[in-house]
Amino acid sequence: MIDDADRLLLARALELAARGARTAAPNPVVGCVIARHGTVVAEGWHVRPGGPHAEAMALAVAQEGARDATVYVTLEPCSHHGRTPPCSDALIAAGVGRVVVLTTDPAPHASGAGFLQLADAGIPVDIIDDADPLALAARRQNAGFRSAMTLGRPHVTYKAAQTLDGRTATRTGDSRWISGPAARARVHELRASVDAVLVGSGTALADDPELTARDCLPPAERQPLRIVWDRACRLEPSSRLVATVGLGPVLVLCAAAAPVKRRAALAATGVEVAEVSSLADGLAMLHGRGIQTVLCEGGAGLAGALLAADLLDRLLVVIAPRLLGDASAPGLLGAAGAPRAAMADALRLAAWSCETIGDDLWIDAWLREPG
Repeated sequence: MIDDADRLLLARALELAARGARTAAPNPVVGCVIARHGTVVAEGWHVRPGGPHAEAMALAVAQEGARDATVYVTLEPCSHHGRTPPCSDALIAAGVGRVVVLTTDPAPHASGAGFLQLADAGIPVDIIDDADPLALAARRQNAGFRSAMTLGRPHVTYKAAQTLDGRTATRTGDSRWISGPAARARVHELRASVDAVLVGSGTALADDPELTARDCLPPAERQPLRIVWDRACRLEPSSRLVATVGLGPVLVLCAAAAPVKRRAALAATGVEVAEVSSLADGLAMLHGRGIQTVLCEGGAGLAGALLAADLLDRLLVVIAPRLLGDASAPGLLGAAGAPRAAMADALRLAAWSCETIGDDLWIDAWLREPG
């Protein structure tokens, strides 16, 4: 039975897990709290691949204090040998008295195995209900990892800023800046925590973005892979993306018909050029490279195409207190965005929330919950 005291310590484990948001990938983020009679004995979290898992970090601090204690962990303890030994073995060896877990491991080779091993050792395991807000928060923390395990592709988030009347740029393409500095700063924090940032060729040409994570505290340890969906290889070798290839890799996804000369010109600058047949094909290729999270900052056309292909998982929409009053200005989604003829058929969100950031409204909308 999970009580209010358990919930407080599970919430703390979630806070600890978040500390690995920028560094743990492609491993999941995991937090762990070890407590005796409600008093915290030790804490741990997974920092980076090859390093100790959250349970191992906490057990190393707790030492003998872990015996008969309760362990609170955000993800099912692993039972297989990877870069580090199984956490289930370590918990059993430490003689813990109880394990409370927020979510199961979605990996097919691991799901349920850790629980079974603990139960076979006589250690009670309590798993919080899937519908509980804490369990939901834990699944969202690892949306990329869970998408990789259950969907075989990265988790895709589309971020856009729009005016109060739903316009993402003027009719001439000017979009700097719709949102305020506080919202833009958060976008840089997002870039620092995702594996890749994606734009279309139209955005790359019109805005000439750099797409790096800048002015973050602490500074970003590594830059995301910067991807351009560019069917004809229109990206200019003089662009900021190309000029900053030394800061982090740039990948252009082109079509089979892309001109050979333009491909070669980009490749000569250090940009990787890869041929893919579709967005789904491109995401599958990224999955094969270990990319688990993609932040799309492209325009309405790319966002609409992702939605139409059922490849969009989450929307982050910043609404600024401005009006353009121009029906010709672009909106949030392009013509390919799976239009519905009747309001009753409108796509419903799995969940959403909102907050104010500076003068802007930040809406976080989940089209589907992580599996």
